Amino acid sequence: MSDLGHVLILAGGLSYEREVSIRSGRRVAEVLRAAGVDVETRDTDAALVPAVLSDPPDAAFVTLHGGAGEDGAIRSVLELLGVPYVGATPDACRVAYDKPTAKAVVRSWGLNTPESVALPKETFHDLGATAVLARIVERLGLPLFVKPSQGGSALGASIVRTAEELPTAMVGCFAYGDTALIEKYIEGVEVAVSVVDLGDGPVALPPVEIVADRGVYDYAARYTAGQTEFFAPARLSSEATEACAGMAVAAHAALGLRDVSRTDIIVDDTGRPYFLEVNVAPGMTETSLLPMAAEAAGRDLGTLCKGMLELAAHRR
Repeated sequence: MSDLGHVLILAGGLSYEREVSIRSGRRVAEVLRAAGVDVETRDTDAALVPAVLSDPPDAAFVTLHGGAGEDGAIRSVLELLGVPYVGATPDACRVAYDKPTAKAVVRSWGLNTPESVALPKETFHDLGATAVLARIVERLGLPLFVKPSQGGSALGASIVRTAEELPTAMVGCFAYGDTALIEKYIEGVEVAVSVVDLGDGPVALPPVEIVADRGVYDYAARYTAGQTEFFAPARLSSEATEACAGMAVAAHAALGLRDVSRTDIIVDDTGRPYFLEVNVAPGMTETSLLPMAAEAAGRDLGTLCKGMLELAAHRR
């Protein structure tokens, strides 16, 4: 058995991504047990704090997606309880979780990111949706990509190719959040670059290329086997691969992240990468991108997770 003692995996929660989180937690538990780690999995309910106080774990692995799992709230509670954990601090999570803020930070570091505007629902109500939407199309052009400013798994996200499609896209977006991020859509190759740090500095794993059957990497495409084709490593030139790796590591550093992150990138037809967003609690399911990247790098997922937990435990 591992000298970690016992490890707490947090999975579930009450966000729209609860089912994905449960699957991620199950996968992490499986690979850690295979690596000789004593694992306990818990949901984030009223029993969590008493359980941790009665039997404090050596470290925690957060596999919560969306909401409290990525906005820093649960990590703040873990710090109150004195439990070290894998991943970014609460302050870094708050910055990374808000997509417009994250884009502003990485842009200040000189990274490319699509031109965009972020507007709350009230703006369209107060100023008139028709006038504001018309100006967005005039300013950013078409096509556009609309998504909630917070959250993951592409919930509420859609491509807008005509001005007539924009109102419907906004309604779908506001079903999952009160603020919409409307970006200029970049045609190109969609890749995800995972970054891990086991104490020697952040290192990019091979980029994973995403080719969704319906052209959109939405919730169904992400979590339904057979709806998306993946290439790990991505079919990019060596120059584009290097640029994507550099962008992911730079975003990880710019946002003050630690241990693990995943940056989503679009590479245009000239090989130029564009930062889209970063995830501080990457999915760990059978169809998730970080496990694919680890396999492409020849890294055992259980050993990788165990190493991050050991690093977290040493921070106690």
